[in-house]
Amino acid sequence: MRRIETVDLDEATVKGLSANDQAFVYNGLDCCVTLEVLNELLAQLDSTTASTYAFSRALQAPIMEMMLRGVLVDQERRQKALIKFTEQSIHLERQFNRICREVFGFEINWRSNPQLIDLFYNVMRIPAVRKRNAQGRMAPTVNRDALERLQHYFWAEPLVLHILALRDLGKKISFLQTGIDPDGRMRTNFNIAGTNTGRLSSSMSDFGSGGNVQNIDRTLRSIFIADPGYKFANLDLEQADSRNLGALCWNNFVERFGEKWAGAYLDVCEAGDLHTNVTKMVWKDLPWTGDKAKDREIADQQFYRWFSRRDLSKKLGHGTNFFGQPPTMAKHSKVEVPLIVAFQKEYFSAFECIPAYHEWVRDELATTSQLTTLLGRRRIFWGRKSRAPLKELPPEAAETLRDAIAYCPQSMTADEVDTGLLRIWRAQRVQLLIQVHDSILFQYPEALEDEILPWALEALRVHIPLARGRDFFVPTEAKVGWNWGDFSEENPDGLVKWKGGDSRKRQEWPRKLSIHDL
Repeated sequence: MRRIETVDLDEATVKGLSANDQAFVYNGLDCCVTLEVLNELLAQLDSTTASTYAFSRALQAPIMEMMLRGVLVDQERRQKALIKFTEQSIHLERQFNRICREVFGFEINWRSNPQLIDLFYNVMRIPAVRKRNAQGRMAPTVNRDALERLQHYFWAEPLVLHILALRDLGKKISFLQTGIDPDGRMRTNFNIAGTNTGRLSSSMSDFGSGGNVQNIDRTLRSIFIADPGYKFANLDLEQADSRNLGALCWNNFVERFGEKWAGAYLDVCEAGDLHTNVTKMVWKDLPWTGDKAKDREIADQQFYRWFSRRDLSKKLGHGTNFFGQPPTMAKHSKVEVPLIVAFQKEYFSAFECIPAYHEWVRDELATTSQLTTLLGRRRIFWGRKSRAPLKELPPEAAETLRDAIAYCPQSMTADEVDTGLLRIWRAQRVQLLIQVHDSILFQYPEALEDEILPWALEALRVHIPLARGRDFFVPTEAKVGWNWGDFSEENPDGLVKWKGGDSRKRQEWPRKLSIHDL
């Protein structure tokens, strides 16, 4: 075997080697340098980071198994969906072109950003929405945020609505055209270390097929079906980020301010139907009855535009928890700024522990630049920090703070679901398929449903001991069916909430593949 002293090599010497020797050098350095880096990193681990590293390594086996297995695709349903969305896209494009012809006397390509910029900002003379480009300059843009702002100009609204709808349909069509492997399954690559929070990320498989299955539009999920003799279970952590925030507030403040003050938000989370309870706290003057079902009906009554009060409590509560500011939240939620300001005033009055948590995170960043979750995952924040009052933070420091406020609750959710995933995999009773941030999809033998589901729900329940002996866990719910879409008349095999049993029988059987499907 040839021996090459890589320590003596330089770029010119390497280029002078044969192609075979260059390959040996490349592969040898790839292995040796990786080992050298590993040894340096291992020496820097402490008990906290070593635990995270060990957990990440343990996840490699179940993640690899999911990547190799993939999920069976219903070719017929996929093709029908592709035809449906393509026809819708053609229809909308014709309407868009007709509007352009009749109003402006010419057609434009709705896919062309330069043409759209010219149409909205030069022809229609709407003030340009700008965004910093790759060169660092503020330039006109027609991204989604810009189009949503342009939608407020009534003469631009019809065009904007068409463009947004066409873009959404384009994404669906693109996904439905994604390559599937010859065995009729779609596979994806999961990255264990792809995010700062510990969340998995996903992308195209190593063979050029599949894609990001974690962010698939819910209307497309029904194309994924269970193998013959198997049934899907989708296990979901209920309101995990909110409950985790409540647990953090409890642990940080209970010794200083007492259980009632520190536990106000967690108590409401654990009382059931968080969003209706928040609605009752914010809109105190409504005729609440104390009956859960009747109060839910009151909360669900339409209040603002197409939103009910409960909708607003869910949308605005989540944004407020993570330091959302009224102008930004108004842009994304389509709710007027004064209403959000009033909501936040009542919300913070009911849950004083939440703004206190925001201040605690700010102080931790200024002092240590790092945070560690209740499950022991540590992150260092390199962005700008400031001890200024929350409403006076410089923009860069506010951005770092928002990232840090969301970190602990979201990271805990990721580790909770992955801890459950690891437990389920180690038991080897089901076949893991997909992890989607706060939920797990697996398939199991249909005949074993009554014993599999209770066991799996318990396996996903991660108990965390809190201060003063309080036991905390995020509850789970399961939905079962033979495809990944939600149940409906058009989708009788879709997922329904599991309440101890499911009397349905499979309606649509996966047919054998033909050469025309591949």
